[in-house]
Amino acid sequence: MASNLGTWIHEIGAGWLMTSLDPSPSMVAAVRTAMAAPIVFLAIPVGVLGDRVDRRRLLILTQLVLCATTATLSLLTFSGVITAWMLLSLTVVMGIGMVVHVPVWQAAVPELVPRNQLSRAVALGSISFNLARAVGPAIGGILIAAAGAWIAFAMNALSFAGVVAVLVMWRRDRRESTRGLSFRMAMYQGLRFVVINKTMRHVIIGVVLFILPANALWSLLPLVAKERLGWDAGGFGFLVGCVGVGAVVAAWILPRLHRLFGADRTIAVAMAFFALGLAVTGWSTTGWIVCLATLLMGATWMMTLTTLNATAQMTLPGRMRARGMGCFLTAMAFSMTSGSILWGQLAEHTSIQTTQLIAAAVLVATATVSLSFKIGNRVHQEHVGTTR
Repeated sequence: MASNLGTWIHEIGAGWLMTSLDPSPSMVAAVRTAMAAPIVFLAIPVGVLGDRVDRRRLLILTQLVLCATTATLSLLTFSGVITAWMLLSLTVVMGIGMVVHVPVWQAAVPELVPRNQLSRAVALGSISFNLARAVGPAIGGILIAAAGAWIAFAMNALSFAGVVAVLVMWRRDRRESTRGLSFRMAMYQGLRFVVINKTMRHVIIGVVLFILPANALWSLLPLVAKERLGWDAGGFGFLVGCVGVGAVVAAWILPRLHRLFGADRTIAVAMAFFALGLAVTGWSTTGWIVCLATLLMGATWMMTLTTLNATAQMTLPGRMRARGMGCFLTAMAFSMTSGSILWGQLAEHTSIQTTQLIAAAVLVATATVSLSFKIGNRVHQEHVGTTR
């Protein structure tokens, strides 16, 4: 929870700092691109690494790198020498650190909980993440308004240090690895499973169909707050907090939706309602209406990605879980990176309003297409009931 809180405080600091260093839509969107781009190229190789080496030691090393990077960013910002390109460069380094951390950590989750509790663990992880998203941006906005963006990065550095302390205390059992295979063969084995297994293949397609248009929310939200609503850093933090509150509410009702409608219909409907929220955000400049729209988008973002994530983790065999989750994260990062570039450039040449309305229309179309790529309900029928 503390680490998630630090991450969201940092996210607010980086996005808001760029609006001061270079407020063009393409540069503001580039902050998210810089974080996601390393994942596109490295997540699958890192997944192979996560299935071959001690995950605990790899996670500790990663957290130390992330701690040092955010501490450096904090010092540069505090001293006033930070530039837009320095911010982007350090964000790329953070992206490299996160590309190691996320698939390896997600692969380690099934080692910590029984299989019949995995859906609950994934849901609790989402609740923790989104509780942090609900309060972290508000805290970040207050801190930034009071002391500046440097404090947001300093808080994140402290959160990484806390994670290192927890990992040092974790005593991991020895597990089956792929060390006997060559690196290339291990990578091929993971990719082959994702391509051949119908459920995993459809999960990856679903990730792309959703995130590519939906990322218009995250890419342009700092500018929505600053230019369309006329809000300061605190207001921006509150807006992101609304997304988090919506996601927390969705976490509690998601199992019931799965039981009533099935996973596939839940995903398609959630995507359609996200498109509605995006269209309202593009249309309205009234604060409370935009807040309600971001609440809706937070809920439907969580419903879609938690369903896809849980399905992936339950489908993948333990021996190649890090590689499979690496493929999952590559699809996410590719969609985020491409979406950030696309929507940032479109907003640069048209307007924020037009861009969000176009993204909403695209999302309605991809929601319809997603019904052709069913992930099935068997996994959720077996396990999601435990989240009640």
